[in-house]
Amino acid sequence: MCVNSGIPAGPERGGIAIAKVDIAALLALVAALISGVGDVIRQRSAQEITDDRVGHFELFRLSLRDIRWWWGGLAAAVSFGLQAIALVLGSVVLVQALQVTALLFALPTNARLTRHPVTRWEWLWAVLLAAAVAVFITVGDPAAGHQRGSLKIWSVVAVVMGPALVLCVLGARIWSGAVAAVLLAVVSASSWALFAVLTKGVIEVVGDRPGALLRAPELYAWILAALIGTVFQQSAFRASTLTASLPAMTVTEPVVASVLGVTVLGETLDTPGPQMFVLVAAVVAVIVATTALARGEAATMAADGDAQTAFPDRDLEPLLLP
Repeated sequence: MCVNSGIPAGPERGGIAIAKVDIAALLALVAALISGVGDVIRQRSAQEITDDRVGHFELFRLSLRDIRWWWGGLAAAVSFGLQAIALVLGSVVLVQALQVTALLFALPTNARLTRHPVTRWEWLWAVLLAAAVAVFITVGDPAAGHQRGSLKIWSVVAVVMGPALVLCVLGARIWSGAVAAVLLAVVSASSWALFAVLTKGVIEVVGDRPGALLRAPELYAWILAALIGTVFQQSAFRASTLTASLPAMTVTEPVVASVLGVTVLGETLDTPGPQMFVLVAAVVAVIVATTALARGEAATMAADGDAQTAFPDRDLEPLLLP
């Protein structure tokens, strides 16, 4: 599967440009695989770390004392590293579209941990998701734009996203249960989407003269986005069952990242005429399949979590045993 990377490579479209975007797609898929495994581990940690009601930062502090969270965090760090390399070679839209496939890798991982086999419906949704992502990438032909957005555009993003995310956090304090979980999941996923877009700018600055990175505003926004994403991800998992938080996270991140990639970095989708209808249908199919898979996976993890709280360290054993 070859798509346009938007990276100039000489007079002909082929050779090096195609190689770059193919490598970006491969790295994004490997990142999704590792992310899927890490998400399962961290989700179980968040659900079982304590039975008490705790605040966002207190939950994060407790998570730091859980070895499972560190294993999941290590997987997340490796995944982010691979995504960063992929973002150098390809567009945010391409890389983030492939991240929804993390659910495909989370399915067998969760089945291994919980000893619950993947159902026939889950496999059907998985096939639909894989096909829809392939159609989106092939038909949309996402092309990379700029590495960094202008200060003016980022100011508009801050004015729009900042109050919206604050309202989500306030709403989570007013409402409880599934509504709070969804609102916190939106905050976390939007932060990680912002992190992905900022990653391109951070990497661009790294290649400049020494000291340029410390003067780049992207670096500090990048660190803040990662912190907010991590803290509110754990809180979303605790607010209600995973059937509420996981679908919201899985769908929101690529959607927000793609919108930011197009509006901030000038990325494009090559969809003339009737192809736009095919692209819209593919996006709808991705959202529906992702939501169905995430809800099924989350329901299995939530149902199994109560049975394994007595010996939490055993959650990792099925991954290590043949």
